[in-house]
Amino acid sequence: MADTSDTRTPAEIEADIKRRRDTLAETLDEIGVRVHPKTIVGDARAKVVSNIDHTLGRAYVSVNRVVSDAKGRFVDENGAPRLERIVPVALVLVGVVGLLALGTRRRKG
Repeated sequence: MADTSDTRTPAEIEADIKRRRDTLAETLDEIGVRVHPKTIVGDARAKVVSNIDHTLGRAYVSVNRVVSDAKGRFVDENGAPRLERIVPVALVLVGVVGLLALGTRRRKG
């Protein structure tokens, strides 16, 4: 059987009721703020921005890795250019540009 004796004074009971009422009012205010449409939209917007920032950060890291890998192929560890790799790529690029230029000349003429 539960003990129903309460040794608090009426003033203590009233103070406890007031404290609980105040706590409940704060909780209801907090719930009201959380379910307010502006709060929901703001939270959703913040989540989208966070996801975009995360995605852009990963993309930046990936691009940076690709650039570093490409640079590593054409520059040695001392920073000097690797001509044995640069010259063939440059010749291929010149050849492609030349072929494109010839192709556009033939179409015009």
